[in-house]
Amino acid sequence: LKEYTLKRLPWGMLTGIRPSKIVHEMMDRHLSEQEILDTLTGYYDITPQKANLLYNIAKVERKVLDGLEKDTVSLYIGIPFCTTRCLYCSFTSNSIDKYSKSVPAYIKSLKKEMEEVSKIIGGTPYKIQSIYIGGGTPTSIDENSLKELLSHVEKYFDLRYLKEYTLEAGRPDSINEEKLNIIKASRVNRISINPQTMNNDTLKLIGRNHSAEDIVEKFRLAKKLGFDNINMDVIAGLPGENIDDFKTTLEKIHDLMPESITVHTMSIKRASKLNESIDKYDLTQGSEVEKMVDFAADFTRNMNMHPYYLYRQKNMLGNLENIGYCREGYESIYNIQIMDEKQTIIALGAGGVTKVVYTAENRIERAFNVKSVEEYISRIDEMIERKNALLALI
Repeated sequence: LKEYTLKRLPWGMLTGIRPSKIVHEMMDRHLSEQEILDTLTGYYDITPQKANLLYNIAKVERKVLDGLEKDTVSLYIGIPFCTTRCLYCSFTSNSIDKYSKSVPAYIKSLKKEMEEVSKIIGGTPYKIQSIYIGGGTPTSIDENSLKELLSHVEKYFDLRYLKEYTLEAGRPDSINEEKLNIIKASRVNRISINPQTMNNDTLKLIGRNHSAEDIVEKFRLAKKLGFDNINMDVIAGLPGENIDDFKTTLEKIHDLMPESITVHTMSIKRASKLNESIDKYDLTQGSEVEKMVDFAADFTRNMNMHPYYLYRQKNMLGNLENIGYCREGYESIYNIQIMDEKQTIIALGAGGVTKVVYTAENRIERAFNVKSVEEYISRIDEMIERKNALLALI
């Protein structure tokens, strides 16, 4: 196809979402750097630029993982509610306005799942290394529910060995000072405040009910309250945006100086509103998106950040990638672990996918929670039994 179309894809023949795993496998076989790069460019047909990027990220991942304790697991806790559903979103996410009355029952079911999972972990030599509360937007739930959620985590789980605890406070329209104080009083030590873009016209187009000014206000509030590890997500290739729009976003984020920035490339997801009405939108061309991604690499380098994890998705503009950048020492353990797939990750809540990793056998077994909030609440005992059957083997 390359010869026929005269086009070369930056990631060559690769279609998997975790290309760094290929590099780790070659490192495990003690191949040299040059042998690995030659395989990436020669066999997989990855461009030299992407091959070097991938190799350097794998080295960072390796360094972080080698410094961590063994016999560990991580927890993912899903809160499937959000203030609005973004145009491109395909996650398990429900309008908080519509589902607010379901939140207490959801937290109650989640509490039951936490209690049972804690018993399983307590009967093993495994220690909890990291926790990630995502969604949806966890901070879209009310203050009392948020406080209850965080207290359940600390009540049921042994957190003596915890290295990292992330909570996504992604939408500024879901954050207030009371919620931030509740989070600060917990064991959470890393949050995300995610603008996606700092252009107000684009924010309105993609369905986010906040402004760029709101992002700045809430970020500065979080810093004032003592949060010292904040990630910000941006998306390259949002509908209607060009390279100048993207530069504006990064320049405004530069003024805030977060500890990490995750640069996503726009992906047309099957279950998104965008995919349902794609002809209505002006999508950025692949070459323009590539310029954005390249600009982000240079821009973050000038902010003294380095790339530390990478993953890919189907139907990404330009066939590119998502990259996490951070300042030295702010690499997210959970992000690296979920990409490397060397650690068991137990997922609680609607839509959670538990992955038990058998490293010696290079095998992964999964248990799925239902995505529907109503089904999760009514079938919580079944969700627990699925985990029991799988986790009893770890």
